[in-house]
Amino acid sequence: MADPDDGPSSDETISQLLKQRGIKKNKDVDQLYLASKSLTHVTDLSRFAYLRILWLNGNRLRRLNCLQQNYMIEELHLHDNELIEISGALRHLTCLKVLMLQNNQLTKLERVVREFSRMQSLHTLNLFNNPIAQEQDYRLFVIQSVPSVTLLDRQEVGKSERELSNRIYDQDKEKIKDTVAFGRRSQGPPSIYFPAENNQRTIHSTDSKFIGNSFMRDNPPYETEEEAIAARRMKKSLIVYTTFDWAKVPRIEERRQSNKAFDSPELITHVYR
Repeated sequence: MADPDDGPSSDETISQLLKQRGIKKNKDVDQLYLASKSLTHVTDLSRFAYLRILWLNGNRLRRLNCLQQNYMIEELHLHDNELIEISGALRHLTCLKVLMLQNNQLTKLERVVREFSRMQSLHTLNLFNNPIAQEQDYRLFVIQSVPSVTLLDRQEVGKSERELSNRIYDQDKEKIKDTVAFGRRSQGPPSIYFPAENNQRTIHSTDSKFIGNSFMRDNPPYETEEEAIAARRMKKSLIVYTTFDWAKVPRIEERRQSNKAFDSPELITHVYR
């Protein structure tokens, strides 16, 4: 005999819903609305192979194990439940674009976010009103871990947020970016390639009466094209490039496990001609 506390059967609910819509074949089901049915458990939905949108919000679900074969789901509503764990339940849903998980009891931020690692199309994600949303740097960590997300907790992900999250949580990549200048890898200051002795050039004097414009007066002719290029290069304006030194800033693991304050990253300024 069924426990009355278990709520209505999901099989009965689904059968009634399909009957009301006049659907007789499982392959014709691309949307399934099971919201606010007081469900505590949902039967396996693998028979609906073409299911794309699923509403399970407003129930009493604590765990989810009904979507093992529903690879085509693009929109999933799981908010307003009692979910405490989703590990292993969603990671195979690589077509997901919209995922609503707000108002649940999810903990352990790293484990939850790891579930989204293969979702390259996920652009809308809600996790607010979960215990994980109270963790330090929660928003920046999610932005860095799920780079495809453009709308997080009903708020657009800004460019500055994404850059800051990369600075904090992907320091190795940022260090590589900091060494790139002018479309190529910078190996050092220009003096390495253009030492002072190479900048000496022979200038031929020209009678001023034959010079009719300021360009000729300020740019006397050179013996070779290479000398002219080198001279022009040395007249270019200086470029000041400032970056952060993240080497002394603790990594994410150290930050999350320690309550000690840490220094701000040091500013390093490079000057290029």
